[in-house]
Amino acid sequence: MKKIFRTSFLSLSLLGLLSGDQVVLKNGDRVTGSIVKKDAKQITIQTDMFGLVSTDWDKVASIVADKPLNVVLPDGKTVVGTLRESGGKVEIASTGSTIAVAPQEIAAIRNGAEQKAFERLLQPGWLDLWAGGGSIGFAGTSGNAKTTTFTTGLTAARITRTDKTSIYFNTIKASALINNRSAGTAEAVRGGLGYSRNLKPRLFANVFNDYEYDKFQNLDLRTVFGGGLGFKAIKSDRMTLDLLGGGAFNYSRFNTPLIRKTGEFYWGDDFTYKLNASTSLFQSYRMFNDLKSPGTYRINFDLGATTKISKYLVWNVSISDRYLTNPAPGRKTNDLLYTTGLGITFAR
Repeated sequence: MKKIFRTSFLSLSLLGLLSGDQVVLKNGDRVTGSIVKKDAKQITIQTDMFGLVSTDWDKVASIVADKPLNVVLPDGKTVVGTLRESGGKVEIASTGSTIAVAPQEIAAIRNGAEQKAFERLLQPGWLDLWAGGGSIGFAGTSGNAKTTTFTTGLTAARITRTDKTSIYFNTIKASALINNRSAGTAEAVRGGLGYSRNLKPRLFANVFNDYEYDKFQNLDLRTVFGGGLGFKAIKSDRMTLDLLGGGAFNYSRFNTPLIRKTGEFYWGDDFTYKLNASTSLFQSYRMFNDLKSPGTYRINFDLGATTKISKYLVWNVSISDRYLTNPAPGRKTNDLLYTTGLGITFAR
C-alpha cells in the first residue's frame, strides 16, 4: 500500500509539473507556464520558476494552451479558444468549431489581461491611460545657520496606440538665515506640456509649450511654443530613442528690464532605458538655435532615474540643466538643478 501511495503521489506531482501551457522550441527546449502574449516577433510565457520568459516566435516548433486565449488571425478576426499543434499547424478549438492555421499566419495571441488592456487602448477616455509620478522634498538646518529647501516634481504621460500627451512640473525654493540676515539662494519653476501623434510606425509629429521662471537669472517668464517631427530610432520593451527637430518661438521677459522675442530651430532626443524590473533611466536633450543671431543658443538637458520600492512608492534622482549663451547682464550662463528623494507613482 505504501508503494502504491508513493507511486500515485509521484504521478500526480509529475502531472502537476506538466500541466499548463507548453511551448516547444525547434532546438528541443520546452517552456511550461501560462502564455501571456505573442506579438509580431516574440512570444511571452509566465513561468513559475523564472518569471516572464520571451523567445522569438520563429524558433517555436509547437504550442499547447489548455486555457482559452485570444488569437488574432491575418484578416484581423479574433478567435477565442484553446490551442493544439497538429501536422505542423495550430488548431484553435473554440465553441462549436476548430480552426487550423499555420504558425506564421497568427498575428497575435493575448491572454485575458492582455486582451483587456488592448481593448482599452482602442477607445480610451481622456482620463484613462495616464501614468507618472510626483515627489515633494523638504530639508533644513537650525543653529548657527538656518536654511530651508523645498522641492516638488511631477511627470505624467498618456500613451495610446496613436498619440502621446505629456506634462511636467519642477520647482525649487531655498533660503538661508545667517547672522540674522535672510537671503534667498534658489528659486526656480519649470513646467510644460507636449503632444505627439504618429504619422507612420516610426514617424510622428509633435507640438509643445514650455514655461520657466528663475529669480536668480532675473528671468520673470520664458514661454516657448514649438513643433516639428520626430523619428523613433529605437523602440523595444526595454529601450526607446526618439530623435526630434523643428521650430519654436521664444518669448523671454527679464526684470532688468529686457524682453526677447526670437524664432528658433531646435533638435534633440528623448531616451529611456529599463535597467531592471524596478529601475528606469531617462534622458532628454534640446538645443535651441537663435535664427536672428547665429552663435546664440540655449540648451535644455534633463537626466534622471526612478527606482520602484513598492507598488506606489519610488525613489527619484534627477538633474536639470539650463544653459544660455546670452543671459541677463551680470548673470551666469548655466543653471543646474538637482534633486533626490521619495515620491509616489500612479497609473490609470
